Amino acid sequence: MESVVALFREPQQAQGVLQALQQRGFEREHLGFALTDVVAEEDIAQRTGVSPEAGEPGGTASVLRGAFLGIIGGLAITTPIWLLLLIIPVTRIYQEGGLLGMLFGVIGGGALGALFGALAGSDHGNYVSLLRRMGVPAAQAEKFYAGLKGGHVMVIARDPSGTRADEALSLMRKHGAVKLEDAVGSGQLQSERH
Repeated sequence: MESVVALFREPQQAQGVLQALQQRGFEREHLGFALTDVVAEEDIAQRTGVSPEAGEPGGTASVLRGAFLGIIGGLAITTPIWLLLLIIPVTRIYQEGGLLGMLFGVIGGGALGALFGALAGSDHGNYVSLLRRMGVPAAQAEKFYAGLKGGHVMVIARDPSGTRADEALSLMRKHGAVKLEDAVGSGQLQSERH
């Protein structure tokens, strides 16, 4: 399956190209779009009948990253206090309490970090992984995602037969696909075929 991915400045442009693709015979199941504005996303979905792309779930990577950062944060907060307890002679008797404080800081930080990592990884999904799975090179997938985060609308047309990708690419350019260099400053074509 070949996929064509493009960025558009305005939701109306994305809606127009999705409708044009459907008029040319592209099935709704093979079309998708994504943007960060939830209201505009719902509006496009209702007007075109095309479901928004959710990206791939953040999965355990987000949880592990959050837990690791929480542990580091817990240690960063509690270690200086424990060191002060060791340095000041009068407070050395409390050093075991400082070690317990560090332990609870690590446990609490890890747990809170994992929780926030799970929540953060589930909001928009991982579009870079989604694009990589579609065959988009890593550098371009990152640029498409940066454009998406910058307020652009990403439109995806999948061609199961591989014979109509050029037609989809032409339609996207005709409807105002933004050059990646304009969206993120990199100098790529206005839309990409993968």
